[in-house]
Amino acid sequence: MGEFDLIERYFKVAQASNASVALGIGDDCALLQSRPGTQMAISTDMLVEGRHFLSTVSPQALGHKALAVNLSDLAACGATPIGFTLALALPRVDEAWLAGFSHGLLQLAAAHQCVLVGGDTTQGPLNICITVFGEVPLVNGKSQALLRSGAQVGDDIYVSGSLGDARLALEVFRGNLQVDESIFSHCRQRMERPTPRIAMGSALRGVASAAIDVSDGLLGDLGHILKASRVGACIDIPVAMNLVAACAYSAWLKANIPPEKQLDLVLCGGDDYELVFTAAPAVRAAVQAASQNTATPVTRIGQIEAETGQRLRDAHGQVCAAQFSSFDHFA
Repeated sequence: MGEFDLIERYFKVAQASNASVALGIGDDCALLQSRPGTQMAISTDMLVEGRHFLSTVSPQALGHKALAVNLSDLAACGATPIGFTLALALPRVDEAWLAGFSHGLLQLAAAHQCVLVGGDTTQGPLNICITVFGEVPLVNGKSQALLRSGAQVGDDIYVSGSLGDARLALEVFRGNLQVDESIFSHCRQRMERPTPRIAMGSALRGVASAAIDVSDGLLGDLGHILKASRVGACIDIPVAMNLVAACAYSAWLKANIPPEKQLDLVLCGGDDYELVFTAAPAVRAAVQAASQNTATPVTRIGQIEAETGQRLRDAHGQVCAAQFSSFDHFA
């Protein structure tokens, strides 16, 4: 099978339409048309075998995750998906693998009306690179995009959903932990098929002061907000622990994993693709309304402070001296 036959069979198929896509696959360039009163949002993510995903992942789950991690970036910006490009390097043409991968990819794309508009395929080590395009509204000429740079002293810090599931699954894969099959199945699903919080991101426009998605770990990603906003933060440890304790397997965790390891899962585990965002105390009701309207749980875990850096506060209000670090590709 040649390159263009591969594209025609697995990727140039009937897709959800989007009014902002004037021309998709088939020419040297795709043509996108932003609607009046909107601004384009663009993000790129690369997934490398052995670095971002394990060789044991099913091709359908990998197709889902490849797009989901990119859609998560749009969610963190408060953007609505339009379309995406796919650059795919394959060691060889494996039709069963391609059928599963394209199905997982395009199924999630259809769910968000995000159209595959082009890309490239080549032979080489398995590597997936996706660029997503979205749009955010302009109100009186001002972008409604959520940025990392808007956090203010006194703002609350929130996290959507739960954290630590993907890291727990990875620890099992590495042989560092043993868990019941039901627990592993739940965590593996979270690791391999993350849910991009598109609806929540859109609902936070005009409410949140800053946002980012949790890909490398809560502390590391929150740190990007703090740096861009030139502020610091204090996180309440007991509340943060509830992010993992709220899960169905909380009783097992408490009985089998030391508290410091549980905290490490929450603070440093990556691949959750939840949103961490800040918002003024005056809009707490609006945050809860966004949570309820999108069926997305949120937890208020701390507060933005003037003193730079991040601090962890225990149940007695004392700053904890423990050190935690999130994932860094080049550390």
